[in-house]
Amino acid sequence: MSIQVQQLCKTFGTQKAVNHLNFEIGKGSITGFLGPNGAGKSTTMKMLSTYITPTSGTALVCGYDVQQNTMEVRRHLGYLPESNPLYFDMYVREYLEFVAGIHQLGKNKKSRVDEMIAVTGLTAEVKKKIGTLSKGYKQRVGIAQAMIHDPEVLILDEPTSGLDPNQIMDIRDLIIRLGKEKTILLSTHIMQEVQAMCDRIIIINKGVIVADDSISNIRTTAQDATAGIVVTFENKVLETDLAAIKHVVAVHYIEENTWMLHSAATNLMRKEIMAWSLQHDVAIVALQESTRTLEEAFRDLTSGRSANTQ
Repeated sequence: MSIQVQQLCKTFGTQKAVNHLNFEIGKGSITGFLGPNGAGKSTTMKMLSTYITPTSGTALVCGYDVQQNTMEVRRHLGYLPESNPLYFDMYVREYLEFVAGIHQLGKNKKSRVDEMIAVTGLTAEVKKKIGTLSKGYKQRVGIAQAMIHDPEVLILDEPTSGLDPNQIMDIRDLIIRLGKEKTILLSTHIMQEVQAMCDRIIIINKGVIVADDSISNIRTTAQDATAGIVVTFENKVLETDLAAIKHVVAVHYIEENTWMLHSAATNLMRKEIMAWSLQHDVAIVALQESTRTLEEAFRDLTSGRSANTQ
């Protein structure tokens, strides 16, 4: 495993920012690390990146302990923090050569810098000072510095924050390409980004993991999740009649003759709706399943309504 976390905790005074996290991430995947502000995402990333020390528990990056093998972890890991600290008075190439020197790349320094400039689309910007670049290009410089030493693991904290739609698309495409070879742990608040890039998501709330699964499973298996079926009838029907159908747990009016029926077992509810329509001689014009969005699942899991915690 590229990342292994066991019972990881971080306490600041009386506040437990991270509370007994457990997860593993394999090579060649992009994992979304989600949660509301203050959930413990950045704290966890900083512990994995050896910037802060865990209070208890263990974390391994490529088999190296983040507390006992700090330098080995840094050799195998690239980190782009949310703040993306850069030297604005340095030129793009100058800065990347400086970072390559820190990593002691030696004779490979020039070729590696050239490669990162090409990979991150910085060729036209190399002679510019970093401070004059747009935020999108600054993010590219940040990703280039995180990759300069060819690490196996990349940790990216809000890499598309504050970018315009075109810049977001460019960074997204870059991360997807990198994810074919690297292990990427990605934090973001943009759910469209998660759905476009991630193979798996981990949702954290108040320092505790509340979900760890594929996007499709998380949308449908949160404890209080109820999927819905939108039904349009040929004639008027009563809400009380629909609510009495077996497996229906909630009914919402959409527009004339169209209703949303909710159930924890949509397949069974669909059969009961069809049987009810035949029994009452009410023709169904349209019937379509409507599952929850990732945003809705995220709200459920982080609002305190779901008890699905570690």
